[in-house]
Amino acid sequence: MSLSRSPSPVPGGGWASPGLNISSSGRSSPATAFPGSRGTPAMWESSRLRKGAGPSYPSFSTRSQGFFGRHMRRLSSSLPRFGSSPYYADKEKLGRGRWSVHNVPLLGRVKGIIARMGRKMKIRLLILLVFLLSIIIFYNSPLVYHWRRSPWFGGGKKFVIVLGANVGGGVMDWKGAREWAIERDSVRNKKRYVARWGYELEIVDMSTKKRYAHEWRESWEKVDHVRTAMKKYPEAEWFWWLDLNTFIMEPSYSLQDHIFDNLQKLVYRDINEYNPLNITHPLTEPWLDTEEQSPIGDGKAGSINLLLSQDCSGFNLGSFFVRRSTWTDRLLDVWWDPVAYEQKHMEWTHKEQDALEQLYVSLPWVRKHTAFLPQRMINSFPEAACGDNGNDSRIHYNEKDRDFLVNMAGCEWGRDCWGEMYHFRELSYYLNRNPWERFKEDLVAEIWFKITGKRVKL
Repeated sequence: MSLSRSPSPVPGGGWASPGLNISSSGRSSPATAFPGSRGTPAMWESSRLRKGAGPSYPSFSTRSQGFFGRHMRRLSSSLPRFGSSPYYADKEKLGRGRWSVHNVPLLGRVKGIIARMGRKMKIRLLILLVFLLSIIIFYNSPLVYHWRRSPWFGGGKKFVIVLGANVGGGVMDWKGAREWAIERDSVRNKKRYVARWGYELEIVDMSTKKRYAHEWRESWEKVDHVRTAMKKYPEAEWFWWLDLNTFIMEPSYSLQDHIFDNLQKLVYRDINEYNPLNITHPLTEPWLDTEEQSPIGDGKAGSINLLLSQDCSGFNLGSFFVRRSTWTDRLLDVWWDPVAYEQKHMEWTHKEQDALEQLYVSLPWVRKHTAFLPQRMINSFPEAACGDNGNDSRIHYNEKDRDFLVNMAGCEWGRDCWGEMYHFRELSYYLNRNPWERFKEDLVAEIWFKITGKRVKL
């Protein structure tokens, strides 16, 4: 039994692995190969097999080979980008698994999302952003005003609002602070409306002046002012007269959508549908033509030249429309006739309204071109006006139905004109709030009130 202290399992020492055989104590270099090698240094088996396998090539393949090679860039781009956080190295020192997407800044996340988008998606997103930006610029610039004025698109150039103001006061009274406030709110209301829809606004002075040497025709000036406005705006078609004590409650309603696009369906030409004056209609004299004997004239919307409403006592001219035509010129001349005024002005307590009613009753050619709108479409009253019989659904303003305009008719006779104007101004603002204003006032302000017990106006 050998007493060799060599750990080799081979008798006499040495190792079974080629190249690791040593002759004695292991302190010399490896000896030659095992017997039969003829002194040739031993090579590793894997090296020998490689040499016998013939020529070899580098283990490199292009990215276009195979499915994963073609799509590797797209697949890898969707993986998390750990390098996007500047604090990644510090987190790694503390231990793996601490990285979280919530630690990435918002801008970094947005950049990552955009980087992972395809080229087509980026182009689509860019087109969408440009489109939305164009809409915002369009509706917040003078472009929308000119667009709505153009005859090919909005058609706003066809409408003129004639607003009667009282710059210097009446015959016996001058304006105080409340009268100035009423005029300021009324004028601002009309200016905002025409700026929104591309209409014209003509503010006329209704202070009393002598048209003739012997008469003060207070409130009759509206006839003369409408005729003057027709000369000033030769391209306009419809002229809308408004008294000062009126307020447009729904500025989002255009005249086209509210009235003129459906004029045939909205008007009634047979006054018997609502006839507070008990006017006999139609006329039946044999010398009249067919249209003048008809209760609706020719029945066509194109023949309507005067649009007005009726209240509890008859015709109301606080809000009415006239159309440019030869018929209108003739009507305004007869209406303003000083001879008729001289003979009847003591009887006509409602002045120009009574005069128009007289013309409608006595002249057949006036009837066949006159039409009536339901009062609440253009001339709603507050409850105090025509309120002898309580609230009348035909006459009085209805908040739920979002009536277009309120006329504080007769408020100067025992009512508070400023109080009514203020009430309807605030109500119009409340009803037409945008979503952001609703959020502030209906949610934030209410929460603040419950916490502090104080009302705030945001």
